[in-house]
Amino acid sequence: MKLVLMTQPTFFVEEDKILTSLFEEGLDNLHLYKPGSEPVYSERLLTLLPDNYYSKITVHDNFYLKEEYKLHGIHIDDESTPAPKGYRGHISRTCTHLDLLKEAKKNADYVLLKYIFDSQTEPDQKSSFTIEQLKEASRRGLIDRHVYALGGMNLDNVKLAKELGFGGIVISGDLWNRFNIHQELDYQALIDHFSKLRKAIG
Repeated sequence: MKLVLMTQPTFFVEEDKILTSLFEEGLDNLHLYKPGSEPVYSERLLTLLPDNYYSKITVHDNFYLKEEYKLHGIHIDDESTPAPKGYRGHISRTCTHLDLLKEAKKNADYVLLKYIFDSQTEPDQKSSFTIEQLKEASRRGLIDRHVYALGGMNLDNVKLAKELGFGGIVISGDLWNRFNIHQELDYQALIDHFSKLRKAIG
């Protein structure tokens, strides 16, 4: 089972240090997600990270960064938008409907199925599926190793995601909520929690 980390949507002072520490702890799939931000800030963050980790980073916007920094791939935030013309490389996608999963998987290396549980970072984002619906999707082969669970994922529901057949989980709030980007400098609790998550997914 894969463990994907989604960055905070905003940039912050300790970010490069935290991400470098997480890579050193074994993070192998980071999604650089900075909606609406100027690309120069993403470039600056990338230049602060050791370049041997670039191959583990997927970018959500400003796809030119993929080639410029030799990143792992690009992420398209829906099921059907075509990849940029002439693009060759890894693609992941976000999907919000079970009935669109089959098609989304045809056009991606893996798909993030969103709204699995209630979001821990955005209170208005609630789960879109019942456990029974997810079990049925798993039984039909819609959920498989190419589908990762996104939304409210934490240490307590990793086991359920495994049982449902997801190939990975996407962590965001469960990790970032352990560090106040405006007030704290010590991020050891965040690193320790990441280690627990890695052990939980096996």
